[in-house]
Amino acid sequence: MSTITIYHNPACGTSRNVLALIRNSGEEPSVIEYLKTPPDRPTLERLLAEMGVPVREVLRQKGTPFDELGLSDPKWTDQQLIDFMLEHPILINRPIVVTPLGTRLCRPSEAVLDILPSPQLGVFTKEDGEAVIDAKGQRVAKH
Repeated sequence: MSTITIYHNPACGTSRNVLALIRNSGEEPSVIEYLKTPPDRPTLERLLAEMGVPVREVLRQKGTPFDELGLSDPKWTDQQLIDFMLEHPILINRPIVVTPLGTRLCRPSEAVLDILPSPQLGVFTKEDGEAVIDAKGQRVAKH
């Protein structure tokens, strides 16, 4: 059983890149397609607590009912925002990755490198062609 879990949306390029970076470290994670199998309240609350970020930071706006539900209004409590996320899982930003080193919303996809227990095994280039890992398994410096 893997010690890494990714809450994944296969339609999302960032999520696909993160999954590929995990696999490039030699790990096969537990993949949870959270739109098909949404987390329950205790799981979502645990993930938020482990990330140590405000609930609003994990809300996804693009391509979701965020605007029509009026979720930018500060009147909504964290518990109410979690209710919306449970009712509309597309509102949960992705990918969220859990490893022995931490839990993180991995946007941009390179954020996963900070919580992977094993080093990268080889070259990695994102789907858009951006080089991330060189032949020595090291991060490529941003210019």
